[in-house]
Amino acid sequence: MAEVYFLSKRTVASTKVVQLGKFCSLSVLDRIMEPCNLRIVFYYRFPAKYEVGIVTKKLGDSLSETLSNFEIVTGRLQRSREGQWMIKCNDAGVRMAEARAKGSVEEWLQTVDNEKELKLIYWEDMFHKPYYWSTFYVQVTEFEGGGLAIGLSCTHLLADAECATMLIKAWADTTLTGNMLTPPLYHPLPPRRIGNNHKPYTELISHYKSTLEKINPISTSPTYNYATVTLAFNDNMAQSTGALDNSSPSPFAALAGLFWVCISKVKGKREGLVNMTVCLDMRKELGLDKGFFGNCMVFNKVCGEGLKEIGVVKAASVISDVVGKMSNEGNILDLIEWLESKSNKDGNDKSHRSPPPPINGPDLVFANWEKLDPYSATFEEGVEPIRVSYYLEPLYGEGQVLILASPKDEDDEGCLSRVAMVTLPQDQAVKLCEDALIRRFSPTILMGVKKNYA
Repeated sequence: MAEVYFLSKRTVASTKVVQLGKFCSLSVLDRIMEPCNLRIVFYYRFPAKYEVGIVTKKLGDSLSETLSNFEIVTGRLQRSREGQWMIKCNDAGVRMAEARAKGSVEEWLQTVDNEKELKLIYWEDMFHKPYYWSTFYVQVTEFEGGGLAIGLSCTHLLADAECATMLIKAWADTTLTGNMLTPPLYHPLPPRRIGNNHKPYTELISHYKSTLEKINPISTSPTYNYATVTLAFNDNMAQSTGALDNSSPSPFAALAGLFWVCISKVKGKREGLVNMTVCLDMRKELGLDKGFFGNCMVFNKVCGEGLKEIGVVKAASVISDVVGKMSNEGNILDLIEWLESKSNKDGNDKSHRSPPPPINGPDLVFANWEKLDPYSATFEEGVEPIRVSYYLEPLYGEGQVLILASPKDEDDEGCLSRVAMVTLPQDQAVKLCEDALIRRFSPTILMGVKKNYA
């Protein structure tokens, strides 16, 4: 029998009737992410006092309550007169899959790889009739030997990693206390403020311009067999990479610099480094509320070709410089205005109604997702997630590195610990785990090629 087997799939609707005829428009930062989707899985050591099936029923009931505040999640995609996607708000609901897995959650985590893990995150590609397609999917998997996995998948067109995490946390709050601590907020991206003068940063717009105007858009590579390895760095390990909490380099820049150097080496780069793209959440820079529900992830290219000094310190410095230039409200608003201008220009051209080229490739992507805080998603008193995995799909080109927060650890009192999920062609993932520089920092290999190459 398969390790994971499905019991049922059903639709979970909200408990509140949605206003008839209500629509929600999508921003240019939403629409640019149309080619992508997200998958997330939360693991829990759930109390053994519950019989198998009881937990799933309880979660299904609380999900209905939660969805009453997430009308974009329960709605369906439609085209506007201009050909742009929008959401028709209704109570069509989300698809929920119920599954069982052999063994305990601890046993699963000892042998899990990305192929097994994705079996815990149900997903369906868009139908030829989008209006009948659920844009969000939930999978609840109870382990027969104890434990629980909650998987969420969604189109990136409607939500980035922060929004998806917010949905799970809202569901957890509703289940635990009956109250949602941070309800979602739906409103347009902010306009430019009067008197916001700044020096133009043309590189950001140039990156989007070169990607969106490619004559031959990139596509997923069928020749690569990708593998994901998950490496955990405790506070001391992160500090040894040069990471500093409140100054430069940040934990993200330090770890990204380390992986940039090591991955360039395993890809056979002898001079300089491979080109990379950074992905940053711009909510803070745009002055948005914590509950804002919509895409705010922005991508920018970091050139490695011309670098003469290719040590970790130099790599982290280059990344910090690009991140610093991006972290300016005016620069992000420049990008938003340029994207809106391009969207308006393309609005009446039917040739532009196909999905835009993917912005997350073909260069190696480094995403700073360390502020997502998934470990506060507590469905049961005293039961926090023991591990959380994220996937940005499909994967285009060289690979990706997601820098994430670490689970809370009483033995690790610092605040610099991080988890890195690294997805590369399989042979390169193996070489990365064997790399002498990576081994020098002694990270814990949580997933991937751990058994054969730890």
